[in-house]
Amino acid sequence: MELKDIFGKALLDYQSGNYTEDLITSTNISEDDELPIPYLFRAFKDMPMLEQKALQLAKGKILDVGCGAGSHSLYLQEKGFSVKAIDVSEGAIDVATERGVKNAELKALLDETETFDTILLLMNGTGIFQELSEVSTYLNHLKLLLNPGGQVLIDSSDIKYMYEDEDGGLWINTQANYHGELDYYLSYKGEDEIPMKWLYLDFETLNLACQTVGLNCEKILDGAHYDYLARLYY
Repeated sequence: MELKDIFGKALLDYQSGNYTEDLITSTNISEDDELPIPYLFRAFKDMPMLEQKALQLAKGKILDVGCGAGSHSLYLQEKGFSVKAIDVSEGAIDVATERGVKNAELKALLDETETFDTILLLMNGTGIFQELSEVSTYLNHLKLLLNPGGQVLIDSSDIKYMYEDEDGGLWINTQANYHGELDYYLSYKGEDEIPMKWLYLDFETLNLACQTVGLNCEKILDGAHYDYLARLYY
């Protein structure tokens, strides 16, 4: 199912000076929320602590997965690193290239074949795993892309808090799928994207999934809001 690339259109509008409104996101468990487009063009100083930490830990030849407008790649390039940026959004790749990312390619992670010293999956990097049943497929592939001594730097959140009622009780349906599996909706200037699957993974679940494919999983840092940065290596 081909996406309409509404995300890419929004980035292209901003890049070409046609910024008039923001992206609207929602999920099957949350209401509409604005995603300010300028935020996707942010400089290092405006990035959350987890992203800053990941960029500081990046080394060697780097793959930036789901690069968006290329903000992480640009920062690393300026530091002298060799960076490849990939995204499934054609508009995002066009914008990243226009902004100066030297090696940006329209590509899904599972289609990548080069090897790297650092692989970045940031802004809820586990999202592209889509659902729990796919996690081992993605982790096995990431393992293939790592050079000896290489690392994956990935962030996510435990979104259990989104299921709490006012009294702090949880209303998760234990018969349902894993609580971090969401349907993700995106709209922009009145146009709706085809809904996507999007996965938030708590650290314990990620750690267990890593163990089953022979990866080490180390928590580097906790964020301010149930989020964390992890380093995967073997």
